[in-house]
Amino acid sequence: MTREELGALLVERSLLEGDFVLRSGRRSSWYLDKYRFETEPEILRALGEELAEAVGGCEPDAVRLAGPALGGVALAASAAMASGLPFIIVRGETKEYGTAKRIEGLYEPGELVCLLEDVVTSGGALAEAVSALRDEGLVVRNAVCVVDREEGGSDALARLGVRLRPLFRARELLEVRKIPGNRHG
Repeated sequence: MTREELGALLVERSLLEGDFVLRSGRRSSWYLDKYRFETEPEILRALGEELAEAVGGCEPDAVRLAGPALGGVALAASAAMASGLPFIIVRGETKEYGTAKRIEGLYEPGELVCLLEDVVTSGGALAEAVSALRDEGLVVRNAVCVVDREEGGSDALARLGVRLRPLFRARELLEVRKIPGNRHG
């Protein structure tokens, strides 16, 4: 599947128009429903391959991938299968039972990981994941996302010393559907 075909599929299957409140609290006239693309094997397989290639390009020395729960887990699993790199899961908060961990999976402090995410708006969720990974002694310098909504996430991560590398920018996908790129509804 070409990059253009993948972008067209993302738009066709998951770009919704209406009035939406985003995780950041902002309102938008469009919404990219990540579960509509992360639950489709054809799209998830192609995204895993694209993410694996992007990680190889931006963080070739990474020894592990990291995916925030919930949306980043399927992407990290798909990219792990495509790249051969193991992955870890970053919980939203430390669980209160079992092993009481926030980071799930095997890792060693000092390892270089590349963080994967679905859709980035303000970067708040990724910033929390970066903090959780660093608290465990892991090194995070790059994050790869499927879509950057271009609403400050890249800048927020840059302030943490993390470079965001999107597979697609919102303006590219909105152009496919010819939706005006109004950022706040």
